[in-house]
Amino acid sequence: MADYKDKIRKLLALAQSPEEAEAKAALLRARELMAKHKLTEADLEEAKNQAVRNVLTDITCSKRRDPWIVNLSAVIGESYCCKGYRRHTKGCQTQTVGFIGLEDDVEVCVAIFKYAVDCIRAGVKTIKKELDGYYPRYIKQQCDSYGFGFVNGIDTALKGQDEEKHDDWGLVLVMPQEVEEAAQYLGKEDFKARTEETIDPRAYAQGYEEGKEFDPAHRLGERKEEK
Repeated sequence: MADYKDKIRKLLALAQSPEEAEAKAALLRARELMAKHKLTEADLEEAKNQAVRNVLTDITCSKRRDPWIVNLSAVIGESYCCKGYRRHTKGCQTQTVGFIGLEDDVEVCVAIFKYAVDCIRAGVKTIKKELDGYYPRYIKQQCDSYGFGFVNGIDTALKGQDEEKHDDWGLVLVMPQEVEEAAQYLGKEDFKARTEETIDPRAYAQGYEEGKEFDPAHRLGERKEEK
């Protein structure tokens, strides 16, 4: 059996610049590979032998810095059969994102999550450059609005993929019961950034439209390999 995780790593590696619109297709393509792998896994009953892993990433955020990361971890986690969570020291505002999932799933989930963070941060970097000289508070509002919009755009794209591929995938990407049980101990601490109350419609819309550009029909890796 081909190593689908290696295929996903190569797919993401091909997307050398997260600013390229075509590179964003990697998110959905990776998820499609994951679904196909799970279909084979189900036939061979290999999934039963997988352990649940808890992986803490190196991605951090706070209510003041990149607050959209928390929403992104929830969207990506649920879409890749994992549970996202946050860990922080009491009294410290900075929080580190982690994921719980089956061995194969969580490795893919973390890779996709980091890739998505890079994509959004690339857009944020462009906004900061364009708004150089404006008030810092205004720049932050624009950047966070873009980030929240992008996350919701990704969510829309992933749900659209579910609907399009439902007949092929069926219930393959349902959250494993073992993961649900392992995640029960996670805290339900509320995370609400002030920026969410002052979203700029235009910056949000820009992010949302760019997030929706993840095209499930575009085979990035296959197209480039043909060259």
